[in-house]
Amino acid sequence: MDFQPTRDQRDLRAGVRELLAGRYGRDALRAAVDGGSAVDRELWRELGTAGFFALRLPEAEGGVGLGLPEAVLVFEEAGRALLPGPLVATHLAAGAVPGAAAGTAVVTAFDLGERGGPLVSYLAEADAVLGAAGLPPGEPVRSADPLTPLHRVTGGGPADVSAYREAGALLTAALQVGSALRTLELAVRYAGEREQFGQPIGAFQAVKHLCAGMLVRAEVARTAVYAAAVTAQAADAADGQAADGQDADGEAAEAAEVAGEIAAAKLLADEAAVRNARDCLQVHGGMGFTWEADVHLHLKRAWVRAEQWVTAAEAEEALAAELSRTATGGEAR
Repeated sequence: MDFQPTRDQRDLRAGVRELLAGRYGRDALRAAVDGGSAVDRELWRELGTAGFFALRLPEAEGGVGLGLPEAVLVFEEAGRALLPGPLVATHLAAGAVPGAAAGTAVVTAFDLGERGGPLVSYLAEADAVLGAAGLPPGEPVRSADPLTPLHRVTGGGPADVSAYREAGALLTAALQVGSALRTLELAVRYAGEREQFGQPIGAFQAVKHLCAGMLVRAEVARTAVYAAAVTAQAADAADGQAADGQDADGEAAEAAEVAGEIAAAKLLADEAAVRNARDCLQVHGGMGFTWEADVHLHLKRAWVRAEQWVTAAEAEEALAAELSRTATGGEAR
């Protein structure tokens, strides 16, 4: 991926969208909400077979051998479908936890709160916790999202997932972008169908402004996520080809640039997902607040994802540090 996805990348995205539309459409989503089933093991295995979790695993290790630019496209589609489960953690665990790549294991992580707090999502459904020796004990706590069950770990401290934090934040940002784009679609469709005073409500300027703002937020966030994926992929490739004597200062500057771009992408994606869901509720009016509408599910999931891997406060600090570094010619302040 450069400024536009390649033909292969577009085909990959279309294939994932088709798979999820067939296996996790609206009926399946509502059935999961009503039944309280957060992780569909059969679907999880199908995702593994399709290469969802092994997408970035090298071919020599049984993976697909693609990179972050392709991964964000795939996760964007998962976010659009509001697919539940610890998708990011299981993807990151491919090659490290047996069964993760194939989708036969469900892997979660200490990814909630600043630097990973005691809350863990999908602990009861998980086979492993990323970076942990086993499944820690935990007490269930109430979650805003009906399809993101939470547990508060009661024994031991959180496992260290710092090595996965940046990739986890970027993939979570891609999920948020998918959700933001989906709520935009829902708002525009409803604005074209719902009539008031003899015409669709989409003809009214106030509704047009809401939908236009949603489009801008979603596209800006998507651009930031794509750009961060390209930058991170290029940095990984450069690290793999670097000589032993590469300048340490250059490596640090490159790492800081990547961290800054991912932080900015996460901030923009979180804002787009949350605000677009809220504006979608506004366009729907009273219907948007009903349990039968899907809009509230996007909003609740966006709230949870905004606290995963990198919070707003952490992203702001990382972005400020990178801006300060570049403004002072690379000197830390």
